[in-house]
Amino acid sequence: QAQLVESGGGLMQAGGSLRLSCAASGRTFSNYKMGWFRQAPGKEREWVAAISWSGGSTYYADSVKGRFTISRDNAKNTVYLQMNSLKPEDTAIYYCASGRTSYSNRYYDTGAGYDIWGQGTQVTVSK
Repeated sequence: QAQLVESGGGLMQAGGSLRLSCAASGRTFSNYKMGWFRQAPGKEREWVAAISWSGGSTYYADSVKGRFTISRDNAKNTVYLQMNSLKPEDTAIYYCASGRTSYSNRYYDTGAGYDIWGQGTQVTVSK
């Protein structure tokens, strides 16, 4: 059964850095785009970043562009989200997700483009 497990969340002061990891199993994840989403208390889930199935293309929400970097290591079935210059508004539960269709990068910025989700990891940024 395909599964995603996030790790690396925690409490950080504003301006600090964290790296989230997402370990995948039960599927040939190298054939699928991967994405990171987040949900803050009282807010809807929002897309944060995505990486193409080949790893050759990356995409970012405007709110994190220039501060976050998504990458993948297909040999390790792991996707990363390096978060620098953290802000209090980055506080949320972060989820990784695997694309719905193999060899497709369509709908990378919407939840409908993904069909497998992790359980989430909490990131809290204090002022």
